[in-house]
Parts: sequence; C-alpha cells; structure tokens
Amino acid sequence: MNRAIQFGNWSRREGGFVLAHMLCLLMAWSGIAAAQAANSSTTNPPATPATVSQPQIPAPATAQAAMPPATPSMMPRVPGTQLDRVVAIVNDDLILDSDVNEELRLQAFDPYHTRSEITTSRAIERLINRALILQQLTLQPQEQPSDAEVNKQIDELRRDIPACNQYQCGTKSGWDRFLSDHGFTEQSFFIRWRERMTVLSFVEGRFELGANIKPDQIQTYYEKTLLPEYQRQHAPAPKLDAISNQIREVLLQQQISNLLQDWLKSLRAQGSVVVLHPGEEAP
Repeated sequence: MNRAIQFGNWSRREGGFVLAHMLCLLMAWSGIAAAQAANSSTTNPPATPATVSQPQIPAPATAQAAMPPATPSMMPRVPGTQLDRVVAIVNDDLILDSDVNEELRLQAFDPYHTRSEITTSRAIERLINRALILQQLTLQPQEQPSDAEVNKQIDELRRDIPACNQYQCGTKSGWDRFLSDHGFTEQSFFIRWRERMTVLSFVEGRFELGANIKPDQIQTYYEKTLLPEYQRQHAPAPKLDAISNQIREVLLQQQISNLLQDWLKSLRAQGSVVVLHPGEEAP
C-alpha cells in the first residue's frame, strides 16, 4: 500500500495517491482479506445401494454422517502449522491475523510516516474501516485506476521512501529486494496499491469539497514533521518547492479524515462489527 486520509497510510499526489503520514483510522493494499474460517461439514458416507433382495441398511448413530459440522476448534492440526486466527468480523467479512500482519508491514512503504510505530490495535481498526468502505464500494462501484496510473505512483514511492536509499530502489533488483524484505512480491504489492488508490478516490470524492490548506501550514509540516524524519533516516530531504503539492495533499486529507470519521461511525452503527480477542471464537 500505499494521501494521508486517516486510514491506511495513504496520500494523493498529482491526481494519484501515495502513502502519507496519517495512519490513525484505517487507510491500503487490497481487498480486505475475506478468507472464510473453516466451517465445512464432513461428507456423508455413501449409503449401500438398495436392491430388492438387499434393502439399504441405515447408518448407525455413531457414523460420520451423524456428526455435527466441523468448527475451527474441532479441526485436526498438523504439527508445525498454525491456523490463521479471525480477529474481526465486519458484516460477515472476516479480518485475519495475516491481514493485520500485512498492514503492519505496509508501514515501511510510507515515506511520510512519523517515528511512532503503528500498533496492532490501530492496524485492526484501519482494516475494519477499510472493510466498511470496500463494502460501500460494492454498492457504488467506480472505475479502478489504470495500470499506468498505479505504476506511476509506485515509481514515485521508489524515489520518496527514505529507506529505499540503501536498497537502491531505483533499480529493479533493489526494489525487488525491498519488497521481499517486507513480505511482498511485485505483483502482490501492485494489487494492494491499486486497491488503496481506488478506496482513496472513492472517499475523496465524498469529502474533499470545502477543504482548504494555507501556505504556512505546508511550511510548518515540512519543517516540523518531514525534515526531522529524513534526518533521522540519514537521507537527503527534498526541497520544499519540490514536494509542496504532496504536503498539501497530506494536510488536505487530514481535514477530510474528520468528516470520514463521522461517516465510519455511522456505518458501524448501521452494521455489525465484532472484534475477537485471543482465545475467543467467532460467533
């Protein structure tokens, strides 16, 4: 993933979207993982074919057909494997431990993030909010960004992520190594980033009107937030003129996020959101 709308680390830049420093609410990359928890019933054994001379014999009460459907807690575990735990259910869509892990790893792709690290609980909240927005997208579908638009955004990321300096992300081998070190392939990251761009475009279309950013706000953000982060990572900082538009978008999305929060609260009230803590089973 992957505009600083306060969900999923994202920010818009030159008509597209790029990771921003705000990560409170959500913000991606990719559809929400909606893998269904194991809840399959076992297959009934075939009954003995009925004939005139040999009537079918009913299965005994202890036969496999009489067993209740298997649940995740009843499923046999293969030694050395770990089931992907459900951490939240959003209107029947599942959020898994693996989704949370991916969201945490995506922080490395935010060129404007602050020094504070995102927590697991905040990652879950972001995934819940994104799931709610993706569900609204199914009701109000919109055109996805083109491959060229997504690649343009990713190319900008490769230049802007401070940590990319040591990887030489401008080269394909360096970028592939950076992706691999954070658990992504080129294809999986592309899919995740496209989803984030789609979500951001949808949200921005609802809340952008009325937002206004002043030049002194851009200057303050550059001096107080962006420069210290580049200094901390021992990377050369771009000139203010070169990134003023990007900073404006970060601040713009912070304003939009206030409206977004109210909307998300309304979606939660209208739907069903259940957060499962370790040891709890899905209802």
